[in-house]
Amino acid sequence: MSIKDSKAEINTITYDRDKIEENVGSIYEAIVIMGKRAEQINAEIRTELHNKLDEFAVHNATLEEVFENREQIEISKHYEKMPKPTSIAIREWLDDEIYYRKTEERN
Repeated sequence: MSIKDSKAEINTITYDRDKIEENVGSIYEAIVIMGKRAEQINAEIRTELHNKLDEFAVHNATLEEVFENREQIEISKHYEKMPKPTSIAIREWLDDEIYYRKTEERN
């Protein structure tokens, strides 16, 4: 599933703790897994946004030469309206779309 097509919540909601921890048996493990996925999503979104905004960058501009670009503003607004990476990660977790594995401790 694409991040752009995510059905994640935009607003803060309360999730059922039992549903979150049922795959791993521990709420703490589930939070760590979702947190790591949220970091990955955030990196993807940030890279995509910077690539789009770099198209409008003027590298030799002085303060007087800087002007508002309507397309740049629209791109920024679009990304501000997207669900947060944490919400996307939680939705992926609840929909069993996150792959994870446990590394066993070696003695």
